[in-house]
Amino acid sequence: MTSVNPITVNRRSSLEERQFALFQIYQQVLERQPYSYEHKLLAKPEKDFLSDKIGVRRFLKELGRSKVYLDSFYYSSSNLKFIELSFKHFMGRAPIDQEEVQHYCNVLMKGGVDKLITELLDSEEYRKVFGCFTVPYVRPVNYYSSPKAYIESKILNHEHVGQRGRIVPTMYWHQLGLDCSSGVCRHPEANEVLQPMTPTSELVQEELIELLKALDSPKAKEVVAALTPQQKAALRKVMHR
Repeated sequence: MTSVNPITVNRRSSLEERQFALFQIYQQVLERQPYSYEHKLLAKPEKDFLSDKIGVRRFLKELGRSKVYLDSFYYSSSNLKFIELSFKHFMGRAPIDQEEVQHYCNVLMKGGVDKLITELLDSEEYRKVFGCFTVPYVRPVNYYSSPKAYIESKILNHEHVGQRGRIVPTMYWHQLGLDCSSGVCRHPEANEVLQPMTPTSELVQEELIELLKALDSPKAKEVVAALTPQQKAALRKVMHR
């Protein structure tokens, strides 16, 4: 990933500088600029930010729990995908491993979106990298602890909204060998002639569907149907960890 010049605002920043920072915040977090009606929903935090009543981190907390952000990413995604997107938007990286995903999945399920966003923005890592006044950005190469962590973040940070679906997180779909480029994840062998399912395979199918439904996946059956038996076994292993 290419390095960036961090955008920081403080008490001495002009209105123009704060407006530019606000533009960059939306590009990073919403991956676009708000529509007119969304600006109205965000009118108060926008005004407070531009008038220097709140800083970047405080504005991000307001944006992260706003209807605008929830409608864009939470309600249309599975819990796991939403967590991954939250890392992308607020931390500038992908989740490191399954343990980190599991931790924040518990936070989301027990405390809701407010708790998830607050824990990310109040984390020691966020404070050390961005502080209270720097706009989050795609993290520089020298941050990553391993090639795998670098690749995970590079893929995630360069995909467009919904490009690889809103159900299976990036760290899982390429491990499973799925093709998600069309927005719907499918395995390359999914178009081959399907063999009749045995009672055992039917149980596996139903179990996976229930697992995906538990993650608020509206297309659980389609996702499971696209997997080969080997990929189903791998997914079950991942989900039960």
